[in-house]
Amino acid sequence: MDAPIWTGIVPSLAMGIGLAACAGLRAWLPLLLAGLLARAGVLELGPSFRFIASNQALILFGVATVVEMLGDKIPAVDHTLDVLSTVLRPAAGSLLAASVLWRVPDPLTALTLGIAVGAPTALVTHAAKSLLRAASTTFTGGLVNPLLSLIEDLATVVQFVLPVVVPVAVALTILVVAALVVRRLSRRRLQPPVSAT
Repeated sequence: MDAPIWTGIVPSLAMGIGLAACAGLRAWLPLLLAGLLARAGVLELGPSFRFIASNQALILFGVATVVEMLGDKIPAVDHTLDVLSTVLRPAAGSLLAASVLWRVPDPLTALTLGIAVGAPTALVTHAAKSLLRAASTTFTGGLVNPLLSLIEDLATVVQFVLPVVVPVAVALTILVVAALVVRRLSRRRLQPPVSAT
C-alpha cells in the first residue's frame, strides 16, 4: 500500500518554511547556499527549480550576496536595502520553499504552496529584523547595526543548515541506534546460558 502523498509533502513543507525564514534575513545568501548544496547533491530541488544550481544562477547569487552583505554593514545603506527587500525577501522565500517541494508532482502546485508558506514566513522574519534595526538605530545611532548585520549573516547560515541537516541527523541517529540494538542482540545470543546450581 502506497503512503499518502502528504507524508512526503509535510517534511518538505517544514524544510521550505525553515529555508524561507532565512530569506527574511538575507535574500541572496540562502539561494546561493541552496544552489551550492544542490550542486553537491546534498539538497534535492524540484525539476523546475534546478536552475538554482546552474553556473549562471550561482554567479548571480554570489555577486548579489556579497553586495547585500557589504551594503548591510553600512548604516545609511542598510535601511535602503531593507525597504527594497520588503518585496525581494518574500519572493526569495517563496522560491526557496517551492524549490524543495519536489515531492509535489505538479510544478504549479509546488510554486503555489511555496508562495503560500514561503512569502509570509520570510515577511515575518524580515519585519522582525527591520524592527530590531530601527530600534538599534534609534538607541545607538546605528553604531551597533554592523554588528547586528554580522550576527544576521551567521544566523542565516545556521538557520539554513538546520532544516537541511536535521533530517540527515535524525536518519543517522536511527541508523546508529539500530546498529547498537543489533549488536546487543547478537551478543546475547552468543553468551552461554547461565545455569542455576
